[in-house]
Amino acid sequence: MSSDHLAEPWQPTSYMDPDTTFRHRRPVHDLITTITPTDDHFVLSHFGNARINLADWRLEVDGLVDRDARLTLEDVRSFPRHEVQSVLQCGGFPDDPRINTHNASNAIWAGADLAEVLDSVGLDRRTSFIWSFAPDHGTYASWSADYYVKDLPIERVREGGVLLAYEVNGEPLTPEHGFPLRLLVPGFYGTNSVKWLCRIAAADHRAPGLFSTELYNDPIPSPSGGMPQRKPVWAVAPDSIIVSPRQHERITHTSVSVWGWTWAADEIATVEVSLDDGRSWQRADVAGRVQHSWQRFEFLGSSELVGKTVVIVRATDIHGTRQPLEDARNTAHRIGVVLT
Repeated sequence: MSSDHLAEPWQPTSYMDPDTTFRHRRPVHDLITTITPTDDHFVLSHFGNARINLADWRLEVDGLVDRDARLTLEDVRSFPRHEVQSVLQCGGFPDDPRINTHNASNAIWAGADLAEVLDSVGLDRRTSFIWSFAPDHGTYASWSADYYVKDLPIERVREGGVLLAYEVNGEPLTPEHGFPLRLLVPGFYGTNSVKWLCRIAAADHRAPGLFSTELYNDPIPSPSGGMPQRKPVWAVAPDSIIVSPRQHERITHTSVSVWGWTWAADEIATVEVSLDDGRSWQRADVAGRVQHSWQRFEFLGSSELVGKTVVIVRATDIHGTRQPLEDARNTAHRIGVVLT
C-alpha cells in the first residue's frame, strides 16, 4: 500500500492498494450469462487500484471551455441518467499488438452523458480531443507515471453513449471498477474507459502521456521504409470467445455444440466455426445486438474427425472486417478438444 499521493492540483487524497499491477478475471467457460456479475467482471489496473476519499474528490472540467467547473458526485448525478449495456474488452498487452488476452465482460453501466456535461460548460469549437485524467500512479513493467491520462477524439464523444459512469449493474462502482466515477466508452478498448476519473480537459491536440502516446499505440509500417507511424488503440476490432466446450473436453463427433460471445465496435454480422484447426469453416447462428452488448453465437454440427482437434471461432462485422487467425489483438480464440 502506497502513501497518500497529491502530485497535481486536480488529484484528490488517495492511495494505491494494491500498489502493483492488479488483475482479476474469470475463466472464459464461466462467462455463461449475458450480463456479467460485477464480481466476475474482469479488472486490469496497471499501477494497482486507487482508493479515493470522496469528501476530497471533484471532477475538474477545463481546457477549451467557456467556463471551468468543479463537480461533486451529486452534481454529476444531477444530469440526466443514461444506461448503456456494453461489452468492455481489455486492450491486451500495451506494447505488443500480437497477443489477444481474451479478457472481456458485459455489463449495464449508468451515468451522465459526457457530451451533455461538456455542453453545459460551453465547448470551444476548436476542440478535437477530450483528455481524461486519473490519480493512479506507480510502475508497470519498466514504465512509470505520476498519473494516468488518455484521450478521445471529439467525434466519438459527439456520437453519444460515452458515460461519466457511477453505477455498474445497478450498484455504485466498487473501488476496483473506478469509484467514485469512471469513463465508459462503448466500442473502444477498456484502456480508454478511465477509472477513478478526476479531470477532463478539452484540447485541440492529443494528450501527452505514457498511456496516450506510447503504450496502446500500435506501429503502422511506413510504405517508404521510414519511421512507422503509430495508431492509437481505440475502436474494438471483431472478436469472439468460446464459452463451450471447454479446453480438452471430450465431445461426440456426430453432435458438436459450440457457443460463445462475439463483439466489435459495430455489430457482428457472421460467425464461423472450424472443427479442424482452420481447414474448413461452417456458419454459426448469431443473435442481434442490444446497444453495445456482446452477441451470442451458437453452432451445432458434426465432424468426420475422431481424436484430438482444434476448434476455432472467427467473427466478421457488418463492414466485412474479419477476425484474423494470428498475430493480432483480436486473434481468433481456439481450444483443443477430443472428438469421440
